[in-house]
Amino acid sequence: MTMDSIGPAGCGPFPAWVPVSARRYIAHTEGGQSIRALARLGGCHASTVLRQIRRIETLRDDLLVDEALDRLGGGVGAAGPGPAERAGGSEGKTTMIHKAIAPDPATPDDDTLKREGRRVLRRLCEAGAVLAVAQDMEKAIVVRDQPDGGTLRRAVVDRELAQAMALKDWIACEAPGRIARYRITAAGRAALREMIDGPAAATGFSEAQQGFDGPEEAARRLRYAGIDSPVAALARRRDRDGTPFLSLDLVRAGERLREDFELAQMEPRTTQNWDRFLTAGTSGGVPDLDGLRGAEAARARVSGALRELGPGLGDVALRCCCHLEGLESAERRMGWSARSGKIVLRIALQRLKAHYERLGDRGGLIG
Repeated sequence: MTMDSIGPAGCGPFPAWVPVSARRYIAHTEGGQSIRALARLGGCHASTVLRQIRRIETLRDDLLVDEALDRLGGGVGAAGPGPAERAGGSEGKTTMIHKAIAPDPATPDDDTLKREGRRVLRRLCEAGAVLAVAQDMEKAIVVRDQPDGGTLRRAVVDRELAQAMALKDWIACEAPGRIARYRITAAGRAALREMIDGPAAATGFSEAQQGFDGPEEAARRLRYAGIDSPVAALARRRDRDGTPFLSLDLVRAGERLREDFELAQMEPRTTQNWDRFLTAGTSGGVPDLDGLRGAEAARARVSGALRELGPGLGDVALRCCCHLEGLESAERRMGWSARSGKIVLRIALQRLKAHYERLGDRGGLIG
């Protein structure tokens, strides 16, 4: 399908992730196509298209959905007769095409939506997490309520990405107002599972012999399957005197490392060699951030923090804060005694907090 054609489902110059119902709504309202013409193009009954269009219309009260439709509708021109009608050979059929208009470059493509959507949805799966956005905010943020009444920022989200997630029904507004609050939906949880594990495997018997995952592959999948990060789970525990095992500033230090890790797009890969950040004898201190922006600056901050922590502390911070590996798994992999990982992680977070305090304004807080 080219940008000039509507396509079999009545779609215009849209990314593949745009739902069919939204494509038909825009083709009808912005492109001027009739419901019967869209039904013929989609091979369905006109009443099906009508229900889809009415459903999308009711969703326009949602801030992010309304913005997404306006953004996508801006890339659709007026509809006109297709080549067959202009040549007089339509034989009673209607074929409509859109005038091509360059799509909005800020609209996320399929790869961006999957990559960033997995990061945001994983945060929204945490207990009490919501996505907050206001009319005058350039970006949306994922926040989580804390027991002391405060909020902890979990992620920063591009507004265009949040619009796409709302249009796909991955998130739904639960509290509209000046600051709208969104929570993950059942569809969003299902999409996250598919992003982590891949499309659901067919059930039943198969003639082909199926392979078995090795321990490394199984651990990598389980690493992302939890709804809570190891730091967030540990923060809920309490010492014998009833005080939280991790204070809020230690949790924020771990989340800051994770945010930099994600911004730098340093997701774990089997070919990634992290030992170079954790080699004994490397100097820590404040990294040189002069002239660095965006992902490069985030990468420099992560490498500087890991060098400051050094072997052992840097290992557990990398595994638990960045890779989201569980404490028990980290203990086994590093040969530590049971239940010692939480103590080492707390020490690592204390060192990390002190490192960020020395970094000060040069740390380039995200958002």
